[in-house]
Amino acid sequence: MGEIKGFIKYPRKNYDKEPAKLRKQHWEEFISLLPEEELRMQGARCMDCGTPFCQFGCPIDSIIPDWNDLVYRGQWQEALKRLIKTNNFPEFTGRLCPALCENSCVLAINRPAVAIKNIEISIVEKGYEMGWLKPQPPSQRTGKTVAIIGSGPSGLACADQLNKAGHTVTVFEKNEDIGGILTFGIPSFKLEKWIVQRRVKLMEDEGVIFKTNTHVGKNISTQEIKNKYDAIVLTGGAEEPRDLPIRGGELKGVYQAMFYLPQQNRRNKGQDINPEISVTAKDKRVVILGGGDTGADCVGTANRQGAIWVKQFELLPKPPKERTPDNPWPQWALIERTSTSHEEGVECDFCIMTKRLSGKNGKLQKLHAVRLEFGPKDPQTGRRPMEEIPGSEFEVECDLVILAMGFLGPVKKGMLEELKVELDGRGNVKTDKNYMTSIKGIFAAGDMRRGQSLVVWAINEGRNAAIAVNKWLMRSP
Repeated sequence: MGEIKGFIKYPRKNYDKEPAKLRKQHWEEFISLLPEEELRMQGARCMDCGTPFCQFGCPIDSIIPDWNDLVYRGQWQEALKRLIKTNNFPEFTGRLCPALCENSCVLAINRPAVAIKNIEISIVEKGYEMGWLKPQPPSQRTGKTVAIIGSGPSGLACADQLNKAGHTVTVFEKNEDIGGILTFGIPSFKLEKWIVQRRVKLMEDEGVIFKTNTHVGKNISTQEIKNKYDAIVLTGGAEEPRDLPIRGGELKGVYQAMFYLPQQNRRNKGQDINPEISVTAKDKRVVILGGGDTGADCVGTANRQGAIWVKQFELLPKPPKERTPDNPWPQWALIERTSTSHEEGVECDFCIMTKRLSGKNGKLQKLHAVRLEFGPKDPQTGRRPMEEIPGSEFEVECDLVILAMGFLGPVKKGMLEELKVELDGRGNVKTDKNYMTSIKGIFAAGDMRRGQSLVVWAINEGRNAAIAVNKWLMRSP
């Protein structure tokens, strides 16, 4: 490494954030990247640790020590080359990834980790600024055609890799814009949509074909796709939400997060929402059920829409402040984290089970819940038994309840039913080690195959599926 004691000399510094009070007034991103000289110091904090556990933590095996050191030396173009060797979309992961790499950083054993995520996003944005990221279409085509169904991060990564290999790739998207969850699910304040479209334009210029408003299994048959393409890759995500089967769940004012969030993304691009289905938190008392990233996205969205107040309830216990003995480094630390949306105003509560919802004239008025107590972890299953605490029942007056409790796998009706692909025990599309489904020539990747996960895992899935598809297409006759 360039500065052998940089991790001692320089403190960690994150990118600057606009104050919460100000950023709640708009929908744009609110981070400011560090100046180049400060980023060089952050790159200098990368230790000569011998074994780069940051790469162990990264699903796409980013060559992190190399590009940290190159930034320290001011060799930005070389840093970009290292970065995009394993990551198709660092402009997405640099904004959205929870930084699994930083959890596994050797420095993080007893000090603040290297600011890997900050450096990553700065490298790729420098690449765009300097014009280093240009269309590079393949020099020749193989004559093979591939249909990719779903344009989220997994589908885009798979398309990018297969296009680079010379195959003619067509990506089908049921919505009006490309990007899947990047465009419709993730709020603009975390990822502005021009950033997605910038990458899509680059891929188009390299030869990837995109077809929007094309819902395979609905307005185009799976048979038509099968007849036209040499291989198919299913990357439609895990869009089946976990429901809350309790009394009152049918009341007006109770909505799934993935019904709520896409509406605001469409509003932000100037699209009118049908008043009959429009949902907003403006002047409402909001309760969000679910403590994950999607719940946090709902918090930030509700606050920007002008909610009176926002509460977030989680079924599980509050995570500890620090690692527990059974969660050692370099594993992902199961600790309490505060998202930028939480900084903007929310009351979080844990060990809460919603029992029923009530209202008047079909409209939500109250949430009725009880507090839970969790016993010691079962050594066989790893689970902690839970019991309701007698006398802990309570109710909350509210106007809007948003369900952000995760997903149960891909939607089965439509495409998957038509294809008749085999599912695994969790309801995901079952594949072999080569990402091929039970039907020859049809592959699956991303959340549709492995279940709900992170953007960086989706990219990993798309890249690995592309390798498998390419081998299958180019096999000897």
